[in-house]
Parts: sequence; structure tokens; C-alpha cells
Amino acid sequence: MKHSIIIPALDLIDGQVVRLHQGDYGKQTNYSSNPTALFADYVAQEAEQLHLVDLTGAKDPAKRQTKLIGEIIQAIDCPIQVGGGIRTEQDVADLLAVGANRVVIGSTAVKERAMVKGWFEKYGAEKFVLALDVNIDASGQKIIAISGWQEASGVSLEALIEEYQAVGLQHVLCTDISRDGTLAGSNVDLYREICAKYPEIQFQSSGGIGSLADIEALKGTGVAGVIVGRALLEGKFSVTEAIECWQNG
Repeated sequence: MKHSIIIPALDLIDGQVVRLHQGDYGKQTNYSSNPTALFADYVAQEAEQLHLVDLTGAKDPAKRQTKLIGEIIQAIDCPIQVGGGIRTEQDVADLLAVGANRVVIGSTAVKERAMVKGWFEKYGAEKFVLALDVNIDASGQKIIAISGWQEASGVSLEALIEEYQAVGLQHVLCTDISRDGTLAGSNVDLYREICAKYPEIQFQSSGGIGSLADIEALKGTGVAGVIVGRALLEGKFSVTEAIECWQNG
């Protein structure tokens, strides 16, 4: 049985902890100006893995918050996976250099497959998480969305996973984007299906967690991690409560 964990997540814009509604920079909620203190609190509650997204860097690669991210990683005694508009090998090298335990790659993994597969071979597949946002159509096809949800790639989730298995793919963060940030629950059937089909891959569920019941619903699906962001920031439950919910039963 794979060890499954709760993964608290923070999104950063200019050093502030924020949430965007459905990926829209015009709809921003600010929660905190101290990401390190928030992460320290999550670790005190026994989080074993953290997730950090550099939204400033995703929007403007020239303004990546790599120095700040390095400071957060140095201050926190817990692995942190980092993403946010990763486009170049330099982005990957910089984040690994400041201590990220894994680099999370989204659209680039779909658009520039040969390049990203080269990174897997150079740095090691264990250093990467493919962040795949899917829209499920009326016929049940899982089509990956790219460029901050703005366009459909025409590539299915399964086809991309299988392509990256050739270079040792280990970690996939999968989001049904119709549910992300809505606190409406996650797509349990999606995770059950993909975890059964690809048992050797550690899937992280993301999006739609609004209550402990939503975490409870993911038990038994096979996911290796549950990313929880907004619900923690809004005090719907604590990290401790989420871990207890996940581990009991």
C-alpha cells in the first residue's frame, strides 16, 4: 500500500499568499504576507510535503520569486515541490539549486515534450511532477488543458502519461479543472480510474477540496497525495484534522 499524504499548498504573488479564482489574475484574494509562517504552522501540524506555486513567475518569467522560494525552503524543515510557469531548463536548475525537492511542470510538459523528457533523463524522473489539468468532455475523454486553462491541447491524459512513462514518470498532479477552487469536491471517479490504470505512478489529487468529507471521499481511490490549498487558508479544517481524517478508517 502506497503511503498517502496531505499536501498543503500555497500560491505566491509578489511574496503574498493569494488565491486566484479559476486561474484569473483579476480575481485575487490575499490571505497572508508571510508564507514561511504559514508553512511552518503546517509542518508543526505534521505535514510531510508542501506545494508552492510561483504565480508571479508563471505570469512573467523575468520576475520569478526564486530567491524568496529558496529562503522559504531554507527556513522550513520539510520537502517543498515548486511550480509556476516552468518553461526552461534554467527554471528547473534554479529551483533544484535552491532546494525544491521536485519541480512541477504544467503546459511545457505538453507543448515541449522532447525537451521535458530530456530534463527527466538529465535530472532524474523523481525530481518532477507533471501537473495535468483535464477537462472531461461529454463522452468521457480526458483532454489536457494548457496555458492556464485557456486552450485545449487535443492530447488525452492517458496518451501523455504513457509517453512520459518511457522516461520513468513517477509523479502526476491531476486536476479536473471544472472543480478547482470551487470547494465543490473532487472528481473521485477520475482518480479511482487513473490510479487503477497506472498503479506505478503516484498521483496527487488537486482541486475541489472544501471539507473533511471531500478528503474522506478520496480514500481508497489510490491517490498518493491530496493537495489542499484554499480550504486550509479559509479555516475549513486544519492540517492536523485533514491528516487524521486521511489516516483513520
